[in-house]
Amino acid sequence: MNDVFELADGLGPAKIIHVYEPSAELKAVLVIDNVAKGPSIGGVRMAPDVSTEECFRLARAMTFKNAAAGLPYGGGKIVVYGDPRIPKWEKEHMLRALASSLRNEEAYIFAPDMGTDEECMAWIRDEIGRVVGLPREIGGIPLDEIGATGWGLSHVTEVALRYCDFELEGAKVAIQGFGAVGKNAARFLAAKGARIVAVADSRGAIQNSDGLDINALTEFKAQGEKVSDYSGGKAIDSDAILDVDCDIWIPAARPDVIHEDNAGRIKAKLIIQGANIPVTHEAEKLLAQRGVLCVPDFIANAGGVICAAMEYQGSTQKAAFDAIEEKVRRNTELVLEAAKQQQILPRQAAIDMATERVRKAMNFRQYSLFSRAPRFV
Repeated sequence: MNDVFELADGLGPAKIIHVYEPSAELKAVLVIDNVAKGPSIGGVRMAPDVSTEECFRLARAMTFKNAAAGLPYGGGKIVVYGDPRIPKWEKEHMLRALASSLRNEEAYIFAPDMGTDEECMAWIRDEIGRVVGLPREIGGIPLDEIGATGWGLSHVTEVALRYCDFELEGAKVAIQGFGAVGKNAARFLAAKGARIVAVADSRGAIQNSDGLDINALTEFKAQGEKVSDYSGGKAIDSDAILDVDCDIWIPAARPDVIHEDNAGRIKAKLIIQGANIPVTHEAEKLLAQRGVLCVPDFIANAGGVICAAMEYQGSTQKAAFDAIEEKVRRNTELVLEAAKQQQILPRQAAIDMATERVRKAMNFRQYSLFSRAPRFV
């Protein structure tokens, strides 16, 4: 708890709620960081090793992400302690209990994240109705199915390459994480001429310097197989994805996968952060010293929340994709140009831009709450 107090600042968090429901074996944390721009949108992340501090960091990333994208929403996040691969009935019972426990927290809108999907959001909708990322059959825009975040990452990559010395056509790409974000980023980038030379999931990795057949690999993975068993490449350890010879490296899995101790292993010239908080600040500084360009997470992976916000407002899938393309390309250009002109890290440029937008929104409201320490419930 002290770690969160130390991280608290003039933006938030506004509220931290610990949820415990023994009958559903539920233990979870909700962090509502900042709601100056509107109710917070943030995903429900399920993993056995989450923490309150991680939840706060993810909620702050959502505050910045929504502000940078110009959305009328604040930042929040839920982490659920548990294995997302538990039996479906057990997972449904747990998430319905979570939604019921937070029924009155109207400053938070549920969304899918690592370990949860559109079906999970349908269960939450049935309980309380305050949710985005729903299945198509009940009026949603299934952002994981259509690859909203991956679509955004492909456009961010195109813009970022204006600040690099190579082209997307034929560029070698390695992707850590082959879930909803990673597989769709691979699909869109391959369609634009990139060569996906390695991908990893939590159980292994596969490498092929000539390029992997992404459609075939996606079908193989959909059958419940691990990517390292795919016959179209050489199996390597999950951690060995860090050492792959590539031009572009995309972390699309867990937080802090690149840190001070392993940043030197990255051979890429460009890192597009598909996951939330996948690179520590110290690692970003070390990479910058080596000339590696890092596009920050809340700029690069905003496609998912833009799609979710468009769904919440009743928009179509086409309108959502158009909005993602326009917003992420513009913000990537703004951040990278500011970083170049001011000789600062792209993350600092992105934080400055997002913070300014949040503070302007706070000025329009009676907002003394955020000058105090967070409230724990």
